[in-house]
Amino acid sequence: MTGSSRPRGTSPRPGGASQRGQGASSRGAGTDSPSSRRPCPCGLPAAYGECCGRFHAGRPAPTAELLMRSRFAAFAVEDEAYLLRTWHPATRPPRVEFERGMRWSGLEIEEVSGGSAVHTAGTVTFRACYTFRGTPGELRERSRFSRHDGAWVYVDGDTGIG
Repeated sequence: MTGSSRPRGTSPRPGGASQRGQGASSRGAGTDSPSSRRPCPCGLPAAYGECCGRFHAGRPAPTAELLMRSRFAAFAVEDEAYLLRTWHPATRPPRVEFERGMRWSGLEIEEVSGGSAVHTAGTVTFRACYTFRGTPGELRERSRFSRHDGAWVYVDGDTGIG
């Protein structure tokens, strides 16, 4: 996701960059915190600490899809450091701002192309559900990923898809 919390590029989105918000945060929960036993925000049937929390704690995501899921979870737990660390240097913003009142509530992966252990690039098309100040919404994006220094990183995303 591009980094903005709402469509139309106004704040952090789960693939990618923030344009506006209430200040950056790095509240991501590590694999030893009580929240590590809660369901992972990415939607896979595992606890956060065993799923995306391990990537937030430093383990590299082995595929572009898992990186996408872990970045969605990072937006949900407001882990700015992870988002910046997994952003390609050529497109990385100086910071990620999280919009007050934004709650990411669900992720559906629609399509994956490339992005495995044998690829150097991949795309992940997804739908991310959210509630912003009590109003539900949905973001749809096709995110591009590439390998940088051997690790998967987010490059950019297109929200203008049908």
